[in-house]
Amino acid sequence: MKAYHIHVEGIVQGVGFRPFVYRIAHEHNLRGYVKNLGDAGVEIVVEGEERDIEAFLHDLKYKAPPLAKVEKVKKKEIPPQGFDSFYIEKSSQGGSGGDSIIPPDVSICEDCVRELFDPTDKRYMYPFIVCTNCGPRFTIIEDLPYDRINTTMREFEMCEFCESEYKDPLNRRYHAEPVCCPVCGPSYRLYTRDGEEITGDPIKKTAELIDRGYIVAIKGIGGIHIACDATNEDVVEELRRRILRPQQPFALMAKDLETIESFAIVSNAEKDELLSYRKPIIALRKKEPFPLPEALAPGLHTIGVMLPYSGIHYLLFHYSKSPVYVMTSANYPGLPMVKDNDKAFKELKDLADYFLLHNRKILNRCDDSVIRFVDGKRAVIRRSRGFVPLPIDIPFEFTGLAVGAELLNAFGFAKNGRIYPSQYIGNTSKVEVLEFMREAIAHFRKILRIKNLDLVISDLHPLYNTTKLAMEIAENEGVEFLQVQHHYAHIASVMAENKLDEIIGIAVDGVGYGVDGNTWGGEVIYMSYEDVERLAHVDYYPLPGGDLASYYPLRALMGILSKIYDIEEVKEIVQRCCPKAVESLKYGKVEFNVILNQLAREINVSYASSTGRVLDAFAVMLNVAYRRTYEGEPAMKLESFAFRGKNDLGFSIPIDGEKIKVEELFRQALEVNANPTDIAYSVHLALGRAFGEIAVEKAKEFGVKNVGISGGVAYNELIVKTIRKIVERNGLKFYVTQEVPRGDNGINVGQAFLGGLYLEGYLSKEDLML
Repeated sequence: MKAYHIHVEGIVQGVGFRPFVYRIAHEHNLRGYVKNLGDAGVEIVVEGEERDIEAFLHDLKYKAPPLAKVEKVKKKEIPPQGFDSFYIEKSSQGGSGGDSIIPPDVSICEDCVRELFDPTDKRYMYPFIVCTNCGPRFTIIEDLPYDRINTTMREFEMCEFCESEYKDPLNRRYHAEPVCCPVCGPSYRLYTRDGEEITGDPIKKTAELIDRGYIVAIKGIGGIHIACDATNEDVVEELRRRILRPQQPFALMAKDLETIESFAIVSNAEKDELLSYRKPIIALRKKEPFPLPEALAPGLHTIGVMLPYSGIHYLLFHYSKSPVYVMTSANYPGLPMVKDNDKAFKELKDLADYFLLHNRKILNRCDDSVIRFVDGKRAVIRRSRGFVPLPIDIPFEFTGLAVGAELLNAFGFAKNGRIYPSQYIGNTSKVEVLEFMREAIAHFRKILRIKNLDLVISDLHPLYNTTKLAMEIAENEGVEFLQVQHHYAHIASVMAENKLDEIIGIAVDGVGYGVDGNTWGGEVIYMSYEDVERLAHVDYYPLPGGDLASYYPLRALMGILSKIYDIEEVKEIVQRCCPKAVESLKYGKVEFNVILNQLAREINVSYASSTGRVLDAFAVMLNVAYRRTYEGEPAMKLESFAFRGKNDLGFSIPIDGEKIKVEELFRQALEVNANPTDIAYSVHLALGRAFGEIAVEKAKEFGVKNVGISGGVAYNELIVKTIRKIVERNGLKFYVTQEVPRGDNGINVGQAFLGGLYLEGYLSKEDLML
């Protein structure tokens, strides 16, 4: 007879782990117990024959439930205690600083979908149907351990039937904390915009209203969506008018995969992701001709689509004639998604005609995740539902807060060799978003049991609200504060995910505060555990009006042209090539002349090496886009335009020492007589070649085998693919991130990685800021 105390860490709460342990213990004739330890994982005590315990440990590691992830198993022999059976013990309130990982919200499983439409099932047509293998987790959890009392489901007392399933270790709903049924669980109500309840079946009536062309606010798992019939062009245009998004692509939800394949091209990898438990939005290539309204994603070659991921979605499509809905977050531009019923009526009254709301509280707001496949690999754009709060491993043991970037924000907590990125927060220059960030930080600290911090890390930009917040937290708690340069953090995120010790990194995006005070965004960087060095960059060009150039890309075009042409020539080129761009300025020709004067006299002009602004400038010059109404719009539309090109015109960008002379690319584009789509296509290839060739040159110079890319431009298929081919052709390894977002939503991971290097003494503050 042997007895062992076993401690398991990983994703072992809320995924059916304890009933799994119970079953395999009985299969192997063992006695003892299994118990949740809150944040410290799961405790198991087993007694029995040695061979049976070894078989149990094998199954524990290799036969765990699909959503579970066993990361650490510690075994210690103890004296037998004489248990007469194996049982599941009540959870304890953790607090030891352990590493139990909370699972993310999981899409409804096939078993629950089957029961949802089974007339003999007690939960027939019940939208909140869940089991241990699916349903909300992160959005309803208030504290650890993950028990019902610590979730928003505590407001709904289980009926006798649900409780019997909940307490049966052999049932699929054993300790499924959100378990409920029509007798005891949450319910939906349908309201007018004035708050008047509409009688009848609320879900069926909602589907009918959407079919008739109405816009409906629908409360789901992580927040409220705005839904309408995506096949109705008039209602899509009306939604654009109401939600103040004139061009930003809408996310769609399609009834099934067959529907998606009727309007989009789906690769095997994209299909697997669409069908995964995450059910993210995936930016898919549109079919040509595109059978849905162009207003869904104006000027783009991609369309963002997801499949139903909860009971309410399946029921709506069951009743609806339309096979595809617009399903976009319920918020006006720049503000957080609305999640509470009372705020829905106040803030969305002018947006939605009707409101389909349930009475379960959403504790943690969580937007839909967004993914694109770039050069065959997954590129996470927005890491939220289905991912959060799963961690990313980093090779440093410290406790810290990395506050992330200003736009597309997510923060991250470092703890015990992991970084736990938050859900998508948004644009923290907005007061409401910053308040949401504060609340989310407090919640993460609570569920991760983080009391004392070793370090707080922020971006280098002195005016970011995130920088100010980080300074405030550090000062209030007497914690050391570290600032790291934006693009260093981008490259560090590639090192972190891919477990590299050195890299030649290509950091390409719109803006990042440089260590010299200029705006960076086209950088080639050497990074190792002991050194950070900027090796090359896009040659600085003037940006008249500074940040205004990000909204009016004509300013970037004029600034770049002023490097190679005199002011009168710049004026003539713009008036000849893109006269509508002048009209798009807020003050038209008057403003145009002011910009010319700014450039001539170098008044209110900043300097940038931004690749994003280069792409924006070409978007204007080729009459693809004149304004930025959402993040990345001109460059994204230029890429879509370039996908229609067929001929490489052989453009090349000269490199003068450390400077990538992109202005010469504009000269070549202006002097060639070619189809504009071929020009756009060739511009992308030329940029890819320039970055790829200089990265290879520096890799050989430094004796480095790894080259990687990060930043918002790392979502660009043409540029990334061109760079990869050059890198691999030269016998080097090419790296991207597939878990960490490549844009600013993933900056926190790089910040935390650099924070670890700093605390370990590899890098100094000066290394990360100068």
